[in-house]
Amino acid sequence: MQKSLRPVLLLIFFLVVGLATFVFAQEARLLSMLPEGSSSDYYHTLIGIITGEWQGYGQLFTTLQGQWFWKAFLIIITAVPGIFLLHYLIVGAKHFDHDGDQVFFFPRYTRVVHFFAAVSFSLLALTGLMMVLGAYLGGGALIRFARYVHIGAAMVFVLPAVLMLLMWFKDMLPQLHDISWMFMLGGYLSKEKKPVPAGKYNAGQKMYFWLATVGGVVMAYTGYIIWGMGTTNLDTVILYTIIHNVLGMVTLAFYFTHVYMVAFAIAGALDSMKTGYKCKEEVDILHSRYKY
Repeated sequence: MQKSLRPVLLLIFFLVVGLATFVFAQEARLLSMLPEGSSSDYYHTLIGIITGEWQGYGQLFTTLQGQWFWKAFLIIITAVPGIFLLHYLIVGAKHFDHDGDQVFFFPRYTRVVHFFAAVSFSLLALTGLMMVLGAYLGGGALIRFARYVHIGAAMVFVLPAVLMLLMWFKDMLPQLHDISWMFMLGGYLSKEKKPVPAGKYNAGQKMYFWLATVGGVVMAYTGYIIWGMGTTNLDTVILYTIIHNVLGMVTLAFYFTHVYMVAFAIAGALDSMKTGYKCKEEVDILHSRYKY
């Protein structure tokens, strides 16, 4: 599976770079058609002026952007990993018998779609953070580059987001046992290996799924509007920027959670997305209601 993922990774890379280059070229062409000085005015309007327009949503955005958004993102990228570090040191990872019986969990198609989504989403998270904290990273060419990559990665992510929505829609619908899972936080606060109420996907995975797919499509659309591609109404741009940022915060927190769970909280969990198999013990404990 590792060898088969290499061409997929290369395809994602070329898609992101190609789309980012296309966006850059299109924007440069449009800006070249503006009167002298208009290109700087364009960026000033998108990134600067909207924080100073004290009409409609302007005052709210000025307060949020100037005082709260960057602080909230900073808290998320420090506090959430910090909490998981404490969890790892105190509770530790769950270990299962990966040499025993195996259960086929993820078909190849599922793994490829997920891989596309994971790589493009990771690029979105990284470049989005760079833009939010751009003032503290020196701004300039680095942040402009991050913006182009962000737009390219967003275009790539839309396809796997839609495919995941179609592929996992039924499996991700809420069930009554998901409430029990949430009350016990999936058993992750205990070192004991007791069966927890979850089907093929647990309540945490379901929440992240809906946020990443439906929320991802909303973020793609609001991003489309933010960068002046769908409207010239400044008030609409401001409102959609607020929505984009708030969704970004929630999504980023869940993204860190997802990464921690598959990379650290469950030993060997990443292998299931490479091979398609989970060990029987892990399925019986963490997905006790799944009938395989």
